[in-house]
Amino acid sequence: MRTPPIRTITLGVADQHPLAPHIILGAAGVLQRASTRYAEAGYEVQTVRLSTRPIFDDLHDWSVGALIDYARELQHMLDDVGVGFCSLGTAQAARPDFPLERIELIADLLAPSSALNATVQLATTEYGVRAETALLAGRVMKRLAQETAEGFGNFRFAALACVEPGCPFFPTAYHAGPPSLSLGLQGAGVVADALSAQRNGEITPLHLKTIGELVRTALIEQASPVVSLGQGLASEYGLAFGGVDLSPAPMGDDSIVTALELCGYGPIGSPGIVAVAAALTSALKNTGLPTCGYCGLMLPVLEDAILGRRWEEGFIGTHQLLLYSAVCGTGLDTVPLPGDMEADMIAHLLLDVTTLAMRLNKPLSARLFPVPGKKAGERTEFTSPYLTNTLVR
Repeated sequence: MRTPPIRTITLGVADQHPLAPHIILGAAGVLQRASTRYAEAGYEVQTVRLSTRPIFDDLHDWSVGALIDYARELQHMLDDVGVGFCSLGTAQAARPDFPLERIELIADLLAPSSALNATVQLATTEYGVRAETALLAGRVMKRLAQETAEGFGNFRFAALACVEPGCPFFPTAYHAGPPSLSLGLQGAGVVADALSAQRNGEITPLHLKTIGELVRTALIEQASPVVSLGQGLASEYGLAFGGVDLSPAPMGDDSIVTALELCGYGPIGSPGIVAVAAALTSALKNTGLPTCGYCGLMLPVLEDAILGRRWEEGFIGTHQLLLYSAVCGTGLDTVPLPGDMEADMIAHLLLDVTTLAMRLNKPLSARLFPVPGKKAGERTEFTSPYLTNTLVR
């Protein structure tokens, strides 16, 4: 079975904004040493990342100009130490006293940068859904599509609902509490390998209980040494260990859809795949390992080559992705939308996600991707090797 790559080592920074250069330098040093230790243990470390406290809470009395200047300075500090991913935290917009005019400012902070990520929380279990925030988040997505190359700024922004701090994956990550170390795996291959070994050429559907047992066993085997090393590193550096997010993140041909379809219920979108998805998620949540974040299926249309193909073939669409979110998923992720889609229609999708999150009391997010210059039925033409091209729908 393949050793899973470490998708992210994420350091949660407890210091308040504005972050001074020595804080960024120290955090970068910890991440570099942690990355080296994992590499020495035989793991591929794809990224290291900084997760910070919500910027709009720490700097609530700063002017628009001062916030933009600080974001620019923070990007320079990150460049100086070679850190390519830093979360500014989430705008806690579900809170009744949060100033709504701050939401569209997120586009001004992210568009000129390359490392900065941010989110807006549209709903929480404490405050419910603040519906008017969905349109403002949609406007941010429209601006990032128009103001960043190929619309890539939307990879660094998401709308959240009922998402707690501590997730290692971006752009969702934001921090609270003492400094911490958390991990995220590119685990789609682990799940696929476990199921493939069981198939032996058979075409009959696997029993749902068998699916769960196979995946759970494989995850415990593969993730336990990753967790043990992380716990040791956290202790060594005086950090809390935040846990591991076992969401089997895909990338390109390392596809979670391959794993789903190995279960024998047909292509994704077929009857029975909801049950399969629920069985996989149950396994993710019952390993006994210290976990954090979603621990659910990630179905990013533009990052999973097989999912992008099934999307283009018409096997799956936005409504099916929402259905999977109801039993297992993380929400809507890198969904390619027409570039001319109005912000109010984007807001409607966001409200669907937030309503599911509230009704089911589970964390969900939406990272939507209006594709500049593309209409429904046209094909994307991204130049990034990390993205799969598919139809805009």
